[in-house]
Amino acid sequence: MKIALGSDHGGFQLKETIKGFLDSLGMEYKDYGTINEDSVDYPDFALDVAKAVAAGEYNKGILVCGTGIGVGITANKVSGIRAAICGDVFSAKASREHNDANILSLGQRVIGPGLALEIVKAWLTTEFAGGRHQRRIDKISDIEKEYS
Repeated sequence: MKIALGSDHGGFQLKETIKGFLDSLGMEYKDYGTINEDSVDYPDFALDVAKAVAAGEYNKGILVCGTGIGVGITANKVSGIRAAICGDVFSAKASREHNDANILSLGQRVIGPGLALEIVKAWLTTEFAGGRHQRRIDKISDIEKEYS
């Protein structure tokens, strides 16, 4: 599995923690930035990650900002992206199992690093259930096509 990572300054430290976790698992990833805690605009990094995932260059993406909201909203503007903002393990699992989320959005100012890594682990290891959930994903795709 290949992961695209990105954050703004408000999520930089958590993104670095997640990189260490992915390293410990031997997972391949690309860091789309930012490279430090200097103020930057989150849409720039969220868009790069979302485009890479939508193009199939990476299987999944993880985005981090202060709340996870801004990067999640931005990523969801890209056709084919289903970014889920998660602050707990249950939501992370459900976002994969039921919604086939391909980007995880996290908020560094909302959750601590320990919980964040539990969320990342759950999100990365939960498979899409398919079945009745696929019908719903297809409806989301139809809406996306109609309004894009």
